[in-house]
Amino acid sequence: MSYANNPSTSPQPAGEPKKDNRKLIYGALIVLLLCTWGYIVYDKSKSKEEITQLQTQFTNVDSARNAVQQQYNDALAKMDSLTGTNTNLQGSLAERKTEIDKLKSEIRSILKDKNGDLSKAKAKINELNGKINDLLAEVDRLKGENQQLTAANTQLTTERDTLNNQKQQLQQNLTTTTAEKDKAVDLGSTLHASNINITAIDVKGNGKEKATTTAKRADLLRISFDLDENRVAASGTKELYVCITGPDGKPISIPAYGSGTFTTRDEGEKVFTNKVNANYEQGKRSPVSFDWKQDGKYQTGDYKIEIYQNGFKIGEGVKTLKKGGLFS
Repeated sequence: MSYANNPSTSPQPAGEPKKDNRKLIYGALIVLLLCTWGYIVYDKSKSKEEITQLQTQFTNVDSARNAVQQQYNDALAKMDSLTGTNTNLQGSLAERKTEIDKLKSEIRSILKDKNGDLSKAKAKINELNGKINDLLAEVDRLKGENQQLTAANTQLTTERDTLNNQKQQLQQNLTTTTAEKDKAVDLGSTLHASNINITAIDVKGNGKEKATTTAKRADLLRISFDLDENRVAASGTKELYVCITGPDGKPISIPAYGSGTFTTRDEGEKVFTNKVNANYEQGKRSPVSFDWKQDGKYQTGDYKIEIYQNGFKIGEGVKTLKKGGLFS
């Protein structure tokens, strides 16, 4: 009988089964795997919950920021409506606007910063709204005062226009009255000639003068009259125009002797024979006398003499020169 080189194991008792540990190992592995998956599921659920919480927090923060931004936008809209209708803010209003602009700048800085303090921004927006409301109230007050001033100015303008119209009417009345007065004075100052006398003079060779009624002996016509007293006409030199019309009905005019034309008030342009400057004293009768000598012989018939002053005829007379006989 041969024996093996390796020692033999101890013999198992008859009828006792051999132990197998693999089931235990598999069971332990399954339990461990289940625990691992459970942990993974739990951890994933936890992470999802944390992400949800973070998302919620971010949404809340973003909503809060948006709400603050909307409050700021509303304040800006109110400010824009104010400055849009009041572009020329002056004085204390301009100073308040400067303060408001400073607050706007500070609020913008906070809102631009994602980590900015929204509570601080809210406080500044409240302060901004307060200043804007104060400014609106002041503008409304000034508008009310301006409306009152406008109404008062309108009333003053109306009163001024009324006074101007009254003044213009008074000036027109005064002008009319003055013109009427001047016209009355002008008419009233026109003189009147009376005691008109026309004498034909025969001048002898020795210089002696003799009145005549015949045309062939007449050398000149001596015209004399009185300027009646007038209390309106001022004292001074009065310009008189003497118009002589010959028997042929034609005006006698010798330019070399001073004849010419003048304008009358009623007859237009008229030829004058001689112009005489007479001295007149207000309120007194003033005698006037002058001679008219022509180059040729005088005609027989009626010589009409008209005297004008201030454009009006103030007197007239007629001198008849006869045809002389053989010894006349």
